[in-house]
Amino acid sequence: MKRKITLRDIAGVLGVSTSTVSRALQDDYRISESVRKKVLMTADELNYFDGKYPESVLPKRIGAIGVIVPKLSYHLYAMAISGIEKMAEENNMHIIICQSNESYEREKSLIEELVKIGVSGLIVSLAGETKNFDHFLDLKEKNVPLVLFNRQCDEVVTDKVVIDNFKAAYDATEHLITMGCRNIAYLGGPESLQISNKRLFGYKQALEDASLSIGEKHIGHCNFTKEGNLSAARKLVYSPVPPDGILAFSDQVAIAVMVAAKERGLKIPEDLAIIGFNNEPVNELLEPSLTSIDQPAFRMGYEAAKLIFGKIHKSSKKITHIVLKSELVIRNSTNRNKLN
Repeated sequence: MKRKITLRDIAGVLGVSTSTVSRALQDDYRISESVRKKVLMTADELNYFDGKYPESVLPKRIGAIGVIVPKLSYHLYAMAISGIEKMAEENNMHIIICQSNESYEREKSLIEELVKIGVSGLIVSLAGETKNFDHFLDLKEKNVPLVLFNRQCDEVVTDKVVIDNFKAAYDATEHLITMGCRNIAYLGGPESLQISNKRLFGYKQALEDASLSIGEKHIGHCNFTKEGNLSAARKLVYSPVPPDGILAFSDQVAIAVMVAAKERGLKIPEDLAIIGFNNEPVNELLEPSLTSIDQPAFRMGYEAAKLIFGKIHKSSKKITHIVLKSELVIRNSTNRNKLN
């Protein structure tokens, strides 16, 4: 049986008295902030709290919400942040915006830093690399409210705001079938990313319901870098029997598919119809314009912030999952009817 860590253990590591450690853990005014921080850090590292943090050792909350997104350059997140900020203003709070750059390690360290400075809550969309969710599970022990939006995970029980990704992908694939596509591919994100897999399931179900074959060679994955997206797109487009329709995880991925298709000399949508996700403003300016699933990004952010404030003000104790509607915006990258 593992021995329980004591005040004496902490004092021994730091070379201070047990009474100093005890006072630091009780936030005694006689203990300097620098000493208190060292005691708390050591106690945490030795697992003294065993996941049960008393209020006296938790950071004093500041009037701000931490927001972590994969990349600020994604249009969806720019709009979602606007929604979060509007709700924050209504609650006289500020937001601290961070980007994980799709990195698990950076996401984890950002959460640790935001908790240390005492944010009142966290609103997060998962990084593409995130496979382990312990850093989110730890937030519950530290009484830090959490809302996941857009990209979420089933392993963490918390408030969430998403779209029905299965249905969105199903409807998009069904549209490709309606346009005459019979050899349809899916180019998703990392294999571990749950939102990508939910879209994959929707894609597969639509093909199955239409009695069309599902070829594993027509299911690809990318890592969200420009080079990675293009490499994955080329693998599909340059296959011996290229697909005649592709559903892409995002508009950025869909644009990589368009580049690869044009390289190979394929005509869009005659030879290859393409659909993306997010409905970015640039889609209308592309040649041909890009069909995409529009997500209510501003409302997604607003609803996520609304949930976090419900937890902060303790007006809501239940776990809430909000599923917002998406819409397929049809443009020339799939509209074969215009060719007739």
